[in-house]
Amino acid sequence: MPDPRLPFDPIDRAGDLWEQHFGDATSMRLATSVMRVQQLMIGALDGALKPFGLTFSRYEVLVLLLFSKRGELPLSKIGERLMVHPTSVTSAIDRLEAQGFVERVPDEDDRRRTLARLTATGRSTVKKATAAVEGIDFAITGLTDRQQGDAYQLLRKVRRSSGDFPD
Repeated sequence: MPDPRLPFDPIDRAGDLWEQHFGDATSMRLATSVMRVQQLMIGALDGALKPFGLTFSRYEVLVLLLFSKRGELPLSKIGERLMVHPTSVTSAIDRLEAQGFVERVPDEDDRRRTLARLTATGRSTVKKATAAVEGIDFAITGLTDRQQGDAYQLLRKVRRSSGDFPD
């Protein structure tokens, strides 16, 4: 199979062309790099989770349920916490329920709401899947621990400035 990599950095090339046509490419290079890194990370994380029948987005749901006090949350809370559309939550819960990792149960405090509850199989699976994700260091490659911390702080500033959370 041929090597799929280009013999040059396509983002650097795009940045050079951007500068010829539009001017400064600093922001474009960074934004494009962040999006490409996200693609690479999701690919690696999904690959590590595939043996468990999970994608990273469904893994996040299981982790969120594991972290909750009672191992269950309203579907609306899952969407809020993961910052995803309700349709995405419903789809993820449908898949996780079909796999036996979660079950839908009525909320005893508010019968209008449905909760997603982590099953014993789901709890066991998320723990094994976490070992796989940690085994690839969450797909963070090429950075020291300090560089990872610095990158996190820089990206946190971008998220805060974009209104992702209050100051």
